[in-house]
Amino acid sequence: MAASSAPKMPGQHGYVNPRGIPQAPFIEVVEDYVRNRDQVQSVLQSFQEMLSKYKYMEMSTLRRAAGLQEKIPDIQNTLDSVLFLDSKRNADESTLTTTYELNDTLYAKANISPSDTVYLWLGANVMLEYPIAEATDLLTSKLHAAKESLKTCQEDLEFLRENITTVEVNTARVYNWDVQQRREEKQLVR
Repeated sequence: MAASSAPKMPGQHGYVNPRGIPQAPFIEVVEDYVRNRDQVQSVLQSFQEMLSKYKYMEMSTLRRAAGLQEKIPDIQNTLDSVLFLDSKRNADESTLTTTYELNDTLYAKANISPSDTVYLWLGANVMLEYPIAEATDLLTSKLHAAKESLKTCQEDLEFLRENITTVEVNTARVYNWDVQQRREEKQLVR
């Protein structure tokens, strides 16, 4: 600890996970962290700010993970459809009759002729034509990237939850230390 009387603020030094989220320091001995009662409010305030940041990051990561959990089945279904069309194309069948979803509750029949290309929705009302092999590669890479991103989100959520707990414990320890110091001061005055 530095020789100055100012407390070391949380997050100044320490481990940072691969996505840049700093690890909260754990206060083992409050006296090493808070030199006198005058610093308690500033330390508690810094912990509250840190807690707010961690909770914001947690909510953001939860939203990102929910979006990925929604996208992964869609990508997988699209990939399965492209692979199915490719298998039918290689089987030299004349046409394929199927039903497809127009809306959540509306389906239509279609006759699909064998083709070397498929059309994929890219988002923002954009559709592109791809050769089947290229579409398969694209969807496979998108599926892999989405699964990896979901795994990263889950790791970050675990890391954030651990740090939220650490900050809450630190807050309680500093607050309890302050209460104990006040009691000791009252006993000395009597």
